[in-house]
Amino acid sequence: MNRTTATISAGRVVLDGPKIEQKLRGLVQAIHKEFSKDLNRLALVGIQTRGAYVARRMAKMFQDITGKEIPVGILDITLYRDDVHDIAEQPEVKETDLSFDIANRPLILVDDVLFTGRTVRSAMNALIDYGRPQCIRLAVLVDRGHRELPIGADYVGLVLKTQVDDVVDVNLQEIDEEDSIRLRKYEERKTR
Repeated sequence: MNRTTATISAGRVVLDGPKIEQKLRGLVQAIHKEFSKDLNRLALVGIQTRGAYVARRMAKMFQDITGKEIPVGILDITLYRDDVHDIAEQPEVKETDLSFDIANRPLILVDDVLFTGRTVRSAMNALIDYGRPQCIRLAVLVDRGHRELPIGADYVGLVLKTQVDDVVDVNLQEIDEEDSIRLRKYEERKTR
């Protein structure tokens, strides 16, 4: 999603940069605890767009903590979405980069926000087209509830109570102007 400066700064700040860093470190520690004996085969797969940046940050933290380099893949789910025909006549397909074999490997699927569960369903469908992992776990920075599918995250940085029409913006320095998680009403988006 392209964001204007007005959109980036709209809404109430839920977490700032240092708090986001703290939540990511907690995710990494929880994953490390479960997969400490399997770090040589573990890989992270970030869902485009912000999930990919979150996964890269987590991989850097893994390296800082363990000294091991954890591979990071990037997954675009555009053509796997159940609403692909509703989003655009010619949907913008982004990069998928899985430069390692996912077969029989434990994977951590990473995204910024878990909402309805439809993005995660699409991501799992896409991953299975590349091979059969040993297991797939889900790590999200924010779980905002309101599931439409029976999907839950294994690792959650922040559980955020929201209304269905709220917007949760995860802003990351790599592509936005700040590190923040902001909560705003949908109407704010339309008026800016």
